[in-house]
Amino acid sequence: MSSSSVPALPSEIQTLADLFAWRVAETPTTEAYREHDPATDRWVSTTWLEAAQRVARFTERLSELNLARGARIAILLPNGLDAVCMDQAALALACTPVPMHALDNPASIAYILSDSDATLLIVDSDTQWSAIASVGTALPSLALVLVRKRESASNVVAGTVPVQSLDEWLSRAASPQGRARSPSPDAEDLAALVYTSGTTGRPKGVMLTHGNVVSNVKATLQRVAPLSSDVFLSFLPLSHTFERTAGYYLPIAAGSCVAFARSTSRLPEDMQAVRPTIMVSVPRIYERVYAKLQAMLAESPAKLRLFEWAQTVGWRRFCRAQGLSVNGFAPAFLDELVWPLLDRHVARPLLTQFGGRLRVAVSGGAALSQSIAQCFLGLGLPIVQGYGMTETSPVVAVNGLDDNDPATVGRALVGVDVRIGDNHELLVKGPNVMRGYWKRDEDTARAFVDGWLRTGDQASIDSGRIRILGRVKEIIVTSTGEKIAPVDLELAIGTDPLFDQAYAFGDNRPFIACVVVLNRAEWERVAIGLRLDPDMPGSLQAESARDAVLQRVRRLTASFPYYAQPRAVVLTLEPWTVENTLMTPTLKLKRNNLAAHFATQIEGLYGQRAR
Repeated sequence: MSSSSVPALPSEIQTLADLFAWRVAETPTTEAYREHDPATDRWVSTTWLEAAQRVARFTERLSELNLARGARIAILLPNGLDAVCMDQAALALACTPVPMHALDNPASIAYILSDSDATLLIVDSDTQWSAIASVGTALPSLALVLVRKRESASNVVAGTVPVQSLDEWLSRAASPQGRARSPSPDAEDLAALVYTSGTTGRPKGVMLTHGNVVSNVKATLQRVAPLSSDVFLSFLPLSHTFERTAGYYLPIAAGSCVAFARSTSRLPEDMQAVRPTIMVSVPRIYERVYAKLQAMLAESPAKLRLFEWAQTVGWRRFCRAQGLSVNGFAPAFLDELVWPLLDRHVARPLLTQFGGRLRVAVSGGAALSQSIAQCFLGLGLPIVQGYGMTETSPVVAVNGLDDNDPATVGRALVGVDVRIGDNHELLVKGPNVMRGYWKRDEDTARAFVDGWLRTGDQASIDSGRIRILGRVKEIIVTSTGEKIAPVDLELAIGTDPLFDQAYAFGDNRPFIACVVVLNRAEWERVAIGLRLDPDMPGSLQAESARDAVLQRVRRLTASFPYYAQPRAVVLTLEPWTVENTLMTPTLKLKRNNLAAHFATQIEGLYGQRAR
């Protein structure tokens, strides 16, 4: 769909509370949300009017607390209707939601509660709150904890903070005085205090106003063009601005339905059950599907040849449709002649894994490997890559279905200005740019130059299209003075099904090396071929294993300059996750944490090569 056919939101919508109220009034009886009920093993739908009625109950109870304007309401829930209701109730009362990742570690959650001066916290279980309280962080502002799933009859789990069941809290009769106040937000009120993922150091609270987020929703609506008939599948955490804007507020603007996935581990099942038409994702999801696909094809040379043929033909067809240059000589009529056969035997089975109805698959949060983009786009999965950051609410640029160059992150949204600053850094200015960092005036000042937000990403702009080149601060500089972007290496390594994750390093070192997380099933095949016992921990340290893995890494990075190719490798089977603090909620590497976690192995690795 072209952006010109997408109706703009009414100009009077200035806040997220306005947006929700307008949507309910426009389409009260259509489906708004869908959740899986484990008790009945069925998906349950909620209309916009039903959602509004539950939001009203949350708002009524919250208003009786007589909270100060802007009071921080911490939300630590999995994606679902209750998270939406608490968020909307806080917004309606001009309070500030503080969304947090439900799988984050207790110490990090306690830090955010303390730093934000949260007044109220809603959590999923008693166990969750007990773990947070046991950290011992002082929380003098916290006045109430609401728990969705009570596991204890006591009203106090730990410390002196009152703890109540969410159901009991909602079911209480209104106080005789009624609502103590009924404020409404304006565009300059905070719509969220979102703590950055913290790839390095302590996370910072990004202050986003209603005006910031609404402007971004309006601009994204014109570019992505969701329909009222669309079904989104929500699985990225609502604690991240990418999901909040693109997977939560944008569907409200469009009147689309949002189905909440049960978990990332059950994502394949949920895709089949929900059959989404729009999916907002990070590259890791596509990487996992691609890795499984490559592992399966490796077992059948005939299927691999058919797949590669389909991908090559499909990519040429995509390039022609988008007006991009087509590599190699192949008559268009011949590609069109063979495509029905390749579509039936290769493309359709792949698309079925995503439910078979996807018309838009938005990829953001990190760089998408060009080889993976070409694979999926060539086979008909409509991936549009975008770019943004928490500080920009978050979308800065995104490709469109009819204007899609996957080697770039698309063009800047309407109303968002971009330019290239010193050291090729991308600078951004617009109504979507944050107010600043919570309680961090110096950090806020450093984030801007001449009124432009510094993204920390190096980029180039050609004919309006933005191409991300790498991180300003994530460039490895070896002791020999060579500069390497680690993300590019890691993306290349990750295309092999043997490697679930990769971390490249070598700053101030004589050469590049990496740590790789091996896929267990693939590792078993490799180990057996090397006459090693894959279940023995020592097998990962075997010289033959490291040599074999390093050879594969060198082949995968053969297109890089010699100095950029890893010359040593550390092997592990333990995945890096949000829970073990080695990944951010959007599955980016926490490089400082990884460096500390593998410090002994890294020092040993360089020490061995020095001898």
